[in-house]
Amino acid sequence: MAAALWSAAQAASVPTDAQSILTASDAIRNPAEPFSLTVTLTQYTDGKQTDSNALQAYSRIDPSSGQFRSLIRFEAPARDVNKLMLKTGNDLWFFDPASKASIRISPQQRLLGQASNGDVVTVNFAQGYKARIENEEDVQDGDRQTRRAYKLALAESVPDMTYNSVEMWIDTTTQRPIKARFFSDSGKLLKTAFYRRYQEQLGALRPTEIVIIDGLNPNLVTVMRYADFTSRQIPDSWFQHDFLPSFQPE
Repeated sequence: MAAALWSAAQAASVPTDAQSILTASDAIRNPAEPFSLTVTLTQYTDGKQTDSNALQAYSRIDPSSGQFRSLIRFEAPARDVNKLMLKTGNDLWFFDPASKASIRISPQQRLLGQASNGDVVTVNFAQGYKARIENEEDVQDGDRQTRRAYKLALAESVPDMTYNSVEMWIDTTTQRPIKARFFSDSGKLLKTAFYRRYQEQLGALRPTEIVIIDGLNPNLVTVMRYADFTSRQIPDSWFQHDFLPSFQPE
């Protein structure tokens, strides 16, 4: 009887509407508290490494929108050290300390390989897309294991999201993101991403690796790896465009 009651309670706690499923998946990808982490991007062409860079990211939810504000500092290669990228509201800024100039940039612009600027800033999909359930089906994850998943269709609901529409597969039991396909305004498939290597980070099992495959050429692959998750206080000033010239790395 106790086991039956526990199973019923567990089932009742699993979200079944599309927007709630997407929100639960966001909570797995992203900590709720302010945090920092390191991001390493590695580009592969035909299985051979062709480029890489490293970033330090600082992120915090804006309570007025439910979306993250992010400050990204470039750590490698040497030519890019201490360059900054700031996402606040719908604006994305790039700052070069050598020229002391900051410019508006597009989240769709490629940063490295198949990873765009918008891929490295922290995003809650549920705050930018309207979700609906297309299907419940089996799908292969990034380790070629079969998972039962909700297939969600996401349509842009606020301006300036990185992608016009997204297909996302989310595990029906754990709400973990498994796979996503990202599309342009014209409906062209831009890339496919697999969420992998779940590890305990800041109170939850979170994906620490995203494998991004080009939409046209599957031999073009970029891997984003996350490490050094740290809960921390982040000053409001760090998310102000005018503060970028004064930012000092830790």
